[in-house]
Amino acid sequence: MTNQIIKIGRIRTSNVELIHITRAWIAIAVIFTFLYGNITLFNLGSFKGISWVYFATLFGVSLFTVGIGFLLHELAHKFVAQHYGCEAEFRVDNKMLLFALALAVALGSTFIAPGAVMIAGMITRRENGIISAAGPLTNYVLALVYLAGLFFLPFTIMVSGQMINLWAIGFSVNMFLGLFNMIPFLMFDGKKIFDWNKAVWTAMVAFGVVFLFFL
Repeated sequence: MTNQIIKIGRIRTSNVELIHITRAWIAIAVIFTFLYGNITLFNLGSFKGISWVYFATLFGVSLFTVGIGFLLHELAHKFVAQHYGCEAEFRVDNKMLLFALALAVALGSTFIAPGAVMIAGMITRRENGIISAAGPLTNYVLALVYLAGLFFLPFTIMVSGQMINLWAIGFSVNMFLGLFNMIPFLMFDGKKIFDWNKAVWTAMVAFGVVFLFFL
């Protein structure tokens, strides 16, 4: 497929990137639908007794909580990288998504690395740290938005005898995503932030820990 550049104001994307983003978003939602519904091979009754209404509801919840969290996390990296003059496009990792889906269906747990924003350009350590921080910070902001909804716009539904609170799930998932990405090793965002500014890294970790474990 030809990679056709699309400009939206100062943002540059392409038809290929939009396809990759959509594929990752939907796949992540499907994976977490299985997790939220406890639908696994070791619980065969969960396959036989599942209602399509229940599955569709969980898919919608996953799409707009964890799916949005992953999507905006990666786009935040992209937009900040482009701000610093870099070329940046998201590319999905199909093998990792299939692996994550297999884990979810087989074991009821998963590890997701849906892909990454490919960045090309000359940047300083500070700029690299800021680009990396944009992703977890976006998850933190989303978590606070869901937290506000939890207090001011109650939204709880019952499907197949199970209570589902969109705001509570959105808060916990996004706060976890932000904190998880602060791991200061390997290719995690936290490694680049830690190498740039240890005070910023410490503050971001402390924020996530307080809200996730002590709120």
